[in-house]
Amino acid sequence: MPDDIRVRGLLSIPESELGWRFSRSSGPGGQHVNTSATAAELSFDVAGSPSLPEPFRSRALERLAGRLVRGVLTIRAEEYRSQQRNRDAARARLAALLAEATAPPPKKRIPKKIPRGLNERRLENKKRRSDVKRQRSNRWD
Repeated sequence: MPDDIRVRGLLSIPESELGWRFSRSSGPGGQHVNTSATAAELSFDVAGSPSLPEPFRSRALERLAGRLVRGVLTIRAEEYRSQQRNRDAARARLAALLAEATAPPPKKRIPKKIPRGLNERRLENKKRRSDVKRQRSNRWD
């Protein structure tokens, strides 16, 4: 349970469902960058995950469609010099992405009718403004 990634509420992803790849990272680090594999690439099979309930899975597949390749979500983290910090950053990004993707849809907005008095005041102000501008354009004799 401590290695699980908490997504939302009781939903969590076990570490056993994550795939990791490590490679050399670009960026700061001097000669150390050329010799160590600090960049972390996290893969998570959204389509085939047994830990995602069906409603969450379908919502995530729909919302993350542009980021998925054959149902697999890949996140690459290489902003830190240590592999462990990049792993933690990738886990945090996965949790945030899945939390946003599995969130329930927002409530539908129910349009309200504009009160009659409000509409009449708006039209009266427009008419008054129109009269002021029309009086300005009259020629003086």
